[in-house]
Amino acid sequence: MNDNLERAIEIAKELERRKTVNRLKHYEPYKYQIKFHNTVASQRLLMAGNRIGKSFCGAMEMAYHLTGKYPEWWKGRKFDKPIRAWAGGSSNETTRDICQKELVGQPDDPSAKGTGSIPLDDIGETTRKPGVPNAMNSLVIKHVSGGWSRLAFKAYEMGKEKWMGEAVDVVWLDEEPPGPIYSQALTRTADRGGMVFMTFTPENGMTETVAQFVNNLKPGQALQQAGWDDAPHMTKEVREQILAALPPHERKMREQGIPQLGSGLVFPVAEEEVVIDPIDIPQHWPRICGLDFGWNHPTAAVWIAWDRDSDIVYVYDTYAMRQEAVPMHASALKARGNWIPVIWPMDGRQADKGSGKSLTEQYRAEGANMTRDHFTNPPPAGQKDGTGGISVEAGIMEMYTRMQTKRLKIFKNQDKLLQELRMYHRKDGKIVAINDDVISAMRYAVMSLRKARVKDYQPAYIQADTEFNVFA
Repeated sequence: MNDNLERAIEIAKELERRKTVNRLKHYEPYKYQIKFHNTVASQRLLMAGNRIGKSFCGAMEMAYHLTGKYPEWWKGRKFDKPIRAWAGGSSNETTRDICQKELVGQPDDPSAKGTGSIPLDDIGETTRKPGVPNAMNSLVIKHVSGGWSRLAFKAYEMGKEKWMGEAVDVVWLDEEPPGPIYSQALTRTADRGGMVFMTFTPENGMTETVAQFVNNLKPGQALQQAGWDDAPHMTKEVREQILAALPPHERKMREQGIPQLGSGLVFPVAEEEVVIDPIDIPQHWPRICGLDFGWNHPTAAVWIAWDRDSDIVYVYDTYAMRQEAVPMHASALKARGNWIPVIWPMDGRQADKGSGKSLTEQYRAEGANMTRDHFTNPPPAGQKDGTGGISVEAGIMEMYTRMQTKRLKIFKNQDKLLQELRMYHRKDGKIVAINDDVISAMRYAVMSLRKARVKDYQPAYIQADTEFNVFA
């Protein structure tokens, strides 16, 4: 080997070594990571699937703030002076094995120091956590402005008392925190106008922390979801290997960062058992539309077809629109086939303060094919229609049973409905009536199959509640 070749090899090795101890400089984020970094909000949640780089994304974000070495593409929050920060996970061990590893390097390998997101040359004095092998308690990091940032590692298992007292600029929570811990993180950053960001896969289902970002996003909060499709390194082979080892009800959670089915959700059924590619609906299958009224929340409608021979219900179309007048909604109903009866809830009888007409009368005036009477569940055997009550749980149980027995199918292009189903959950045993508009419309339709009709019926429009209706 000649001298020039040996020199070239040594240079290549040195360049590669420098990359390993300055990952911050060589970071090439995926699109979803750039979007997360560039989101300006005091509370952020990256709810993502497994193995797509969410923890690495969080570590890189923290390293930028600790060092002040922001890249040219950075449009997110910046700190122009040294900061105080916390990084935390469920236990001291998981905080060491995830947060510390991603920020500093492999905990049990002293030579790996600097192979995390914080450059080796910027790492100053470190302290050890008593009783936890190879775990750091804190470290200081050089900031480009001069001076030193300070980072402390904490664990949820320490209790909220250990999260009190100190004011900090940035908190990174890599696993989903209990409510009291999250509240303390917000309190610690409030005085300094700081931020809290979280990176986790929602393994605990629709918890209080997840729900506030999914169902009730407030000013200053931001939610970003990412899955395997957002991570180019997740090849087809890797995906298939992981999915094969997972139970069906966990696959969407692991793959797409969707809250785990079976953990507080109302319908703990694998989507693969329910969702199908759209099919052509035979003309002889009866159809019905369920309608849920709204204003601040959407007015929603669901159209279903019923294969009576196999007793399978197909949800083939949906509609959801907020803060629009009745003519807009009525037009959507008519456009999808005005021979299809529209079942509506009891609040449709409420009179409008301006016109004095009920919502149902307004829809009829626009030509919508509204049933004579409001929604009720099927009547008990031998009883007349209208005696079945309006119990929500009865409808939920019917839909759940149909899902379990493969007698309810949803076209995979019905995104709004599928999103609601993934998040539809209970708290303290009771269904949380938030973001359930399309689900409610589906329930009205599924529980009103007795009123479904085929196109041959061609009914006349009904102008008043008291007039005869062939759909009654």
